Amino acid sequence: QVQLVESGGGLVPSGGSLRLSCVASGRTLDIYYMGWFRQAPGKEREFVSHITWGAGYTSYVDSVKGRFTVFRDKPKNTVFLQMNSLKPEDTGVYYCAVSRRFSGLGEGYEYWGQGTQVTVSS
Repeated sequence: QVQLVESGGGLVPSGGSLRLSCVASGRTLDIYYMGWFRQAPGKEREFVSHITWGAGYTSYVDSVKGRFTVFRDKPKNTVFLQMNSLKPEDTGVYYCAVSRRFSGLGEGYEYWGQGTQVTVSS
């Protein structure tokens, strides 16, 4: 089991920045990917970004490339999502999640945090 707790959401104006954090506990040695997902009102949850826990390789959905950066602090079992140049369409509940195996982009995630709300005003 892996437990995840997100923090850092809030209300920001368009063009602003936020940094989300996600602390993992439990069987953290089993982590392969730590990912970020988001769900906008009335829409399905979508993959945003991930980082491989070991080597630190990253991937992003096209809509956030160049604006969002995912990075980790392994000793603190924490992953971050730095979000810059935020747009109203970035609004949603952001979730961090853990996959314990190599898989397709956005697939194979078994453990989820409770989510943190990000609202970008126009």
